[in-house]
Amino acid sequence: MSFRKVNIVILVLAVALFLLVLHHNFLGLSSLLRNEVSDSGIVGLQPVDFIPNAPQQAVDGRQEEIPVVIAASEDRLGGAIAAINSIQHNTRSNVIFYIVTLNSTADHLRSWLSSSTLKSIRYKIVNFDTKLLEGKVKKDPDEGESIKPLTFARFYLPILVPGAKKAIYMDDDVIVQGDILALYNTPLKPGHAAAFSEDCDSTSTKVVIRGAGNQYNYIGYLDYKKERIRKLSMKASTCSFNPGVFVANLTEWKKQNITNQLEKWMKLNVEEGLYSRTLAGSITTPPLLIVFYQQHSTIDPMWNVRHLGSSAGKRYSPQFVKAAKLLHWNGHFKPWGRTASYTDVWEKWYIPDPTGKFSLIRRHVEISNIK
Repeated sequence: MSFRKVNIVILVLAVALFLLVLHHNFLGLSSLLRNEVSDSGIVGLQPVDFIPNAPQQAVDGRQEEIPVVIAASEDRLGGAIAAINSIQHNTRSNVIFYIVTLNSTADHLRSWLSSSTLKSIRYKIVNFDTKLLEGKVKKDPDEGESIKPLTFARFYLPILVPGAKKAIYMDDDVIVQGDILALYNTPLKPGHAAAFSEDCDSTSTKVVIRGAGNQYNYIGYLDYKKERIRKLSMKASTCSFNPGVFVANLTEWKKQNITNQLEKWMKLNVEEGLYSRTLAGSITTPPLLIVFYQQHSTIDPMWNVRHLGSSAGKRYSPQFVKAAKLLHWNGHFKPWGRTASYTDVWEKWYIPDPTGKFSLIRRHVEISNIK
């Protein structure tokens, strides 16, 4: 074989090898792009990282992704971890967790999520810039929750999950016992941007509290002495709803500029004090009640069985607690605290903090080997 022919053969082999390597890299890039969630370019809500690890059955391209948004503050981080763990272990759906936190908490959260029990989840950590709330929150020492910025993350869902048409928001003091897919599939009526669990008609309210009066009506959240509230012509006796768990149609949310509407009422409250002085619940509830007045769908009451944190005593039967799809410790008595009810149910999903920064507060109870 001539020297020239040898060179040609070597050149052909080199080109073939180059094309093979290029093809391999392209496949790797395509796989990465399929797993990545595009970053938000909105100032104030910046993605920190995204971990696309997931079991094979959960990343089937034919499955719709289910975005679940949950806020994770430093002092309640164990709650968020337990909630995430319970969701992940009770579904085979393609869930992606959008965990909203402050920049100072991101490293702690990341180390906790890297524990063996949670390695299979897909998640994105999003930094919440508190500057978003400037001029929108009244810093009243009597309203402690008003200075907790992460409680307002639910107002910014389309920014947190920019590519999704639908999403679930839930507080960190919940445990999910059902398949999250069922909640995600909650039907929303045309023109409705969200579905909530109403207070007056909820199964949990009927079981726990009788004759609650104004606590579960609009008048418990808004100051009807203010002219601006009266001009809205909203009946004071209208049943309120709980914003700790809801399903959002993000296409409709953006179409109706829900975030802008919520911010508008936040600003007006700072200027005029529109919320009730004896606020019956979260500081985030009043603007949601105004914006979604008679314009929201409802979720199955068993998907927000609440008031577990309203008192230290047990108000539900074991059978009812077991049947609930989602348990919600709204109220002062959190399941990671010293005095709480149904802690055994919550601890089943709690994963001890590998850094030791977060620990359960218990009375005469030794915590060991929680599942």
